[in-house]
Amino acid sequence: MTEDQVFLGLGLIVVLAVGSQVVAHRLRVPALIVLLPVGFTAGALTDDVDPERLLGSAFSPLVSLAVAVILYDAGLGLDLRRFKAHTRRVVVRLIWFGALVTGASAALVAMPLLGMSQGAAVMLGAILVVSGPTVVGPLLVFVRPTERLQRILVWEGSLIDPVGGILGALVFHGVAAGGPGGLGSRVGPFAVSTAVGVAGGIAGAAVLTVALRGPRLGEVLATTVQLAAVVAVAAACDVVRDDTGLIAAVLMGLAVANLSGTRVTARRPFFETLVDLVIGLLFISISATVSPHSLRHVLLPTLGLVAVLVLVTRPLVAAVSAWGTDLTAGERGFLGWMAPRGIVAAATASTFSASLADRGVGGAAKILPATFVVIVATVSLYGLSAAPVARRLGVVRSARSRPLLVGGEPWVVDLGRALRSAGLDVMMWAGRGAERDSIRAAGIELAPGELFAAATGAGAELEGLTGVLLLTGEDDFNALAATRLEGSVEGTVHRLRPPAESQGVITPYTGGELLFDPDLTGPELTRRYDRGARVVAYRVDGALPAGHRTLFLVRGDGRLLPVTRAGGPAPQPGDIAVLLSA
Repeated sequence: MTEDQVFLGLGLIVVLAVGSQVVAHRLRVPALIVLLPVGFTAGALTDDVDPERLLGSAFSPLVSLAVAVILYDAGLGLDLRRFKAHTRRVVVRLIWFGALVTGASAALVAMPLLGMSQGAAVMLGAILVVSGPTVVGPLLVFVRPTERLQRILVWEGSLIDPVGGILGALVFHGVAAGGPGGLGSRVGPFAVSTAVGVAGGIAGAAVLTVALRGPRLGEVLATTVQLAAVVAVAAACDVVRDDTGLIAAVLMGLAVANLSGTRVTARRPFFETLVDLVIGLLFISISATVSPHSLRHVLLPTLGLVAVLVLVTRPLVAAVSAWGTDLTAGERGFLGWMAPRGIVAAATASTFSASLADRGVGGAAKILPATFVVIVATVSLYGLSAAPVARRLGVVRSARSRPLLVGGEPWVVDLGRALRSAGLDVMMWAGRGAERDSIRAAGIELAPGELFAAATGAGAELEGLTGVLLLTGEDDFNALAATRLEGSVEGTVHRLRPPAESQGVITPYTGGELLFDPDLTGPELTRRYDRGARVVAYRVDGALPAGHRTLFLVRGDGRLLPVTRAGGPAPQPGDIAVLLSA
């Protein structure tokens, strides 16, 4: 390829990746539903979007390193404190039993339907055992299942990917060598590969722990240190043993997220942006390598394979994995309806398919297009059906708001009482002992002392909370907390408006939606409360009481709508208005 063609191809891949993610965001669908067909179409229409021609032999190693970065980011989101006994039992079963049954069933079905040799079918089965956080995560954000169910699926997706990557590498070497071998001949290499990945993960975690516990590096430099460490360790592990870098990457992320003192914040804009870009580039690049011709005789048989995996294999795996646990029938049902395939399946298929085909393995050329169809079909099926299925099974988290109120001044405690009387599950946090005592005395749930610190720490999420209201008397604290908490909760982060004449250090320049009308600043609310004003809940059945100021509206379905600088929501019959009395 000429230099101009390389420039054009790389530019197109980046534009298509980002453009597809923007479109998916606007359509409120998982990005993969847009990325895969866009990449496939681009590869069919032009030869410029061909990563194998653009990058040559570097394409496969770059894919492996990119997947390692994605899995490291997934590891950062795994909090061992939430990995409880019943959750752990289900996840472990999903991984070992799920990999065994999924791989075997996929191979047995692929041989007659796709006309594959035994070796190619076993290779396809090994590839399809994986799920992955790049697919499951966005779907769960869209569906909002119960917290326990979400934790199980996130852990499964994050841990099955490195296991599947190693399994795929072992099967590839066995098929390429031409000998079927026995179970014993596979257990030894698998153990060696696992040991290499674990050793690399321990070494990488030690390096990152020392680097991140030392002098503060700043967010950008700390991110580049993490990126360099993950790439270096994953590359070294892959040199020693194929695909062992994936295990090392997950373990490094898990260690950094759960070891104290590593100073990795919950909100990592630079790293998150990098991971999102890498995911987009990978899916565009890999799907562009699938030609329309290769799908001609693969499409319908592969849809039959998908039907078996979705309707038989996954429900069986979920039923056995949940056996003897306290998961509800609805949670078991949804667990059996969530197994999309993602980037690791695509990456391993693109790596191994061509190599086996060059060695003359019968049907190996069908591995990549079949994997592509499975990914598109499962992502589309689960992406479009997961939300209604979750609602039908009763495993969707309630739309009712559960706000966290940060602050303990008397008017804030009064606000907590009013919101609770409106039917909301309110949680409060305060730093001073007297304020915490007043919150307890009001009968409002008090967040444990470590909750707020955890929310600004490594990989933490404020599970179950739908928004944060920063209502302390310290404007700079509110502003800084808003900056640190945005992105850690599902809803928005709101803070009190500082006085117009405020000379705070950071207040005027930070994010966080500003609450209430311009004149209702923190000092003004305190002054009015001291003069006799109170926060009250009033059911809307006509005009609001004269002289009262609207702070929030609670809709009939429990959604909390605040008054902000953008204006206030229009009251509707049946709403509960939270007002500041005259």
